[in-house]
Amino acid sequence: MTARRIALLALLAGSTVIGGCVAAAVPVVAAGAIGKKQFFGKKDEDLPSSQPAPLVAAAPQAAPVGIPAAEAIPSGAPGTSPPPPPPGSVPPGMQYLYGSGEASAVSIQAYLALADFLVARGGDFAVGHPVSSVVLAPDATLEAPKFLKCGPKQRPAVVLDIDETALMNLGYEADDSQRSGPYDQKRWDRWEASGVTAVDAVPGAVETLRAARASGIEVVFNSNRNSTNATATIDALTLAGLGPVVHLQNLWLKGDDSTGGSGKDARRWEISQKYCVIAMVGDQLGDFSDLFNAPNLSPAQRRALTNSPKLRILWGHGWFVLPNPVYGTALKGNIDDVFPKDRRWTDSGAQPLAPALPSPPAPAPAVPPVAGPVLK
Repeated sequence: MTARRIALLALLAGSTVIGGCVAAAVPVVAAGAIGKKQFFGKKDEDLPSSQPAPLVAAAPQAAPVGIPAAEAIPSGAPGTSPPPPPPGSVPPGMQYLYGSGEASAVSIQAYLALADFLVARGGDFAVGHPVSSVVLAPDATLEAPKFLKCGPKQRPAVVLDIDETALMNLGYEADDSQRSGPYDQKRWDRWEASGVTAVDAVPGAVETLRAARASGIEVVFNSNRNSTNATATIDALTLAGLGPVVHLQNLWLKGDDSTGGSGKDARRWEISQKYCVIAMVGDQLGDFSDLFNAPNLSPAQRRALTNSPKLRILWGHGWFVLPNPVYGTALKGNIDDVFPKDRRWTDSGAQPLAPALPSPPAPAPAVPPVAGPVLK
């Protein structure tokens, strides 16, 4: 390992490199060798949504975040809304993502792997070795992936999603944890514009992006935040230590491409005209290709595609994913979608469930006294 790579990686560990060396990342295999619309229609899949009430024992399955209220699985009598969460409680997904050491460790792990990959690729670029794009071409499919070509004068870049990939929306989610109900786009717009100081960088992001820039790699953000709030988004990224950021130079937002939609492929292709995208980072599969969000894909098919022989090599070798159990396209599927029927188990020692007792009749309403003459 060169002294330059050791010095750059030392940025990630407070000028300490374990054992004097960090293993070089495996380069991305060429496409030939390795072989959105949003699901729910109401919101962009990579933006937070209002949470259902926390699950309790024997409660019905919570509807995936973002599904219109009319399609949600009821938690009580037909036509009723779920009760608001108890004051001060936090849904399990939020407890994990925003409060647990485990989630912090997973994020740091992903960013350290990204840093090693970027430093290695930056070294290749510096000495004139070819580097490859990891952006799928417009005519690619997930079954037959092929990638854009990089021009000889293009600078390498890493492209990141923002929300829950680079920034933790702590202020919004704290407020959201005390609410229930459907997603409110106007409320999210207000958050984008005013929540600049109530965010933190995702653990590991600041140090890794610093190492990327020191390696000559441009840091580019591609988000479904609205372009009308570009100034506030730049301020949030800058205050969190993730800048410098310039709109349409290294920041693309919803409304910045000709489609104006929430799909990210069109923006990825525009970014790729300027840069050679050697790595992408996100918390949802749509951060890597809109093809993962095709409405005809079942959860099981979507999961299988991530492990297909032609795509699996990309995870950690150009595509880097962060955890997000709180909202987005991952939160979909009933028991048959999630658990294969040939992998079910029945507990032979379980006691049969007691039949439900009929509910006692409701007490008759009190009859108010009838006004009459006063007897003397």
